[in-house]
Amino acid sequence: MKKILQDLGYERLVNLVQEFGEKKFRAEQLYKGLMLGKKISEINVSAALRAKLLEEYEDCPVRIIRTMRSSDGTEKYLFALADGNVIEGVLMKYKYGNTQCVSTQVGCRMGCKFCASTLGGLVRNLTSGEILSQVLTVNALAGGTVEKRAVTNIVLMGSGEPLDNYAQVTEFLRNVSASGGINISPRNISLSTCGIVPRIYSLADEGLSVNLTISLHQTTDEGRARTMPIAKKYSVSEILKACEYYFEKTGRRYIFEYSLIAGENCGKEHADGLIALLKGRPCHVNLIRLNEVKERNLNTVTEKEAYRFLGLLEKGGLSATLRRQIGNDVGGACGQLRASYLNEDTRGDKNDD
Repeated sequence: MKKILQDLGYERLVNLVQEFGEKKFRAEQLYKGLMLGKKISEINVSAALRAKLLEEYEDCPVRIIRTMRSSDGTEKYLFALADGNVIEGVLMKYKYGNTQCVSTQVGCRMGCKFCASTLGGLVRNLTSGEILSQVLTVNALAGGTVEKRAVTNIVLMGSGEPLDNYAQVTEFLRNVSASGGINISPRNISLSTCGIVPRIYSLADEGLSVNLTISLHQTTDEGRARTMPIAKKYSVSEILKACEYYFEKTGRRYIFEYSLIAGENCGKEHADGLIALLKGRPCHVNLIRLNEVKERNLNTVTEKEAYRFLGLLEKGGLSATLRRQIGNDVGGACGQLRASYLNEDTRGDKNDD
């Protein structure tokens, strides 16, 4: 596999073209073309420079090979990488703008029992440029430019654990928010983690100030461990201390994701536990009706049960909302489209290019 040109920010592109004996303005041409989601072969530079670049760098590191459109307007994409691996992403359309969910790894090694991304384990990390290319590709597909973006918000909640690919993810965050590029503000970017405590502290010190989201799903270590192996390594109390540090360093309140699983975490005692744990903290609870994964023996709750649980939290003084369910008819949960595609591969009935 060749190198990824989108890994390089503008200054590194300047150094690269100068090493090739080209003038600085060629870097500007390249950077603008890349930010528009173009392949190297489509960018207006000299034929000699294009040839040199294509010897070392992938022409198209990320391409869409399947698109699924939900009845609610959500679009789910299956991306092919240059090495033949596949990842997925989602574009969710809201009144305030379009939010893209991106993947940070091929697969995942965290082993959360409610997530399809972990079914095959971790294959490899994505580079910062492969993560960025997901955004650039979808922005271009949706008719966006650098000046008028179609993608206005980003959530790192696709396949993979972002903090398990720390160096590449933080490089991506710098590049996607760079003022001369697509320039999506860190305030419009959310990073979701299952709770890798040391990396939360590191992220707080990066100065990036993205929205930190923690997959909590239970209030006790014992309860979390039933569905989240990471709970055996980092306790809830350790996560809360890391969140406090993140708030102190960034001034950004943190968010707890809480997937409602029937018979597991949605009784009054669980609501009381959340209230006791989080009341008075600068945080918000985002309730999610579980996206059921056929390979997992976990079931979601009814809409009535979800709103009942929400009411208990609000009555107890917590800031909480119930996430609107979108994209269910196109496999809304992380990893579902990729898992389906890989199953097709084993049967030999894929029909993508």
